[in-house]
Amino acid sequence: MTHIVVLSDTHVRAGAARRLPDLAYDALDRADLVLHAGDVVSGDFLHELEGFAPVRAVLGNNDADLLGVLPEEERFDVDGVSIAMVHDSGARAGRPNRMHRRFPDADVVVFGHSHDPDDELGVGDQRLFNPGSPTQRRRQPHHTIGLLRVDDGRVIDHAIVVVDPTGA
Repeated sequence: MTHIVVLSDTHVRAGAARRLPDLAYDALDRADLVLHAGDVVSGDFLHELEGFAPVRAVLGNNDADLLGVLPEEERFDVDGVSIAMVHDSGARAGRPNRMHRRFPDADVVVFGHSHDPDDELGVGDQRLFNPGSPTQRRRQPHHTIGLLRVDDGRVIDHAIVVVDPTGA
C-alpha cells in the first residue's frame, strides 16, 4: 500500500517566511510519495519535499524558475493505479469530459490552479482530485491538502484534509 500526499498551489518562495502548516508536515512525515500539481514556485521547496518522500510534480503558471525542470503534465502508475497530473484543468463546466479525453487511461487525474479542493468521480469512474492549497485558501474556508492510498490497482482511500495553521 502506498500513502500519497497530494499538494498544489503551495507558492513557497525561496527565503520567504511562508511555509506549510504543521498538519501538512505531519502528513508528509507519513508519505511514501508526494505529488505536487504545480505552483511549487521554488526549487528549494521542491528539494524540501524530496526530504520526505519521492516527489512527482508538474509545472504551474507561477513556476517560471522551474521551466525546463518540471513537465507540463505527468502520467505514471503507482501500485497499479494510473495517475495523470496537470496544473490547470480548465473551467469546472465540462471538466469530467475534458479530463477523460485528455487522459483516457488514467484512474486518477490530479490537478490544481483554482485553489478549490475537489474530489469527485468523472467519466468512467475516473477520480478528479484537486487538493486545494495549504497556504493560499482564496475563496475557500480552509487550507487543504489531499491524501490518497493506493494498493493493488485500486484507490483504497481518498480525502481532502483541512490543515489550517493555528490561529487561521
